[in-house]
Amino acid sequence: MEKLVRDKIPEIIENKTGKRPRMRIADEKEFENLLLEKLREETNEFISSSNKEELADILEVIHAILKAKGWSFDEIEKIRTEKFKERGGFEKRIVIDF
Repeated sequence: MEKLVRDKIPEIIENKTGKRPRMRIADEKEFENLLLEKLREETNEFISSSNKEELADILEVIHAILKAKGWSFDEIEKIRTEKFKERGGFEKRIVIDF
């Protein structure tokens, strides 16, 4: 089973087990697809646990996606802020029945 992992994980595995894991480097297109899979994985883990560390993992994946696409966090934050001003946030906990 192949899985995208953080940069220091191979070293951590080797230090813990004494064995070097088999690994390879993804090309750009595959990397973007793997990041989307990782985002799904981390999101599901957060949904299951409501753990702050899992939420931090989601944010790490988002930062990697931004870098892979050549986007800045500030650019995305500006879009988020504009949408907030136009549509609001979720503070009021409004639920609509369609």
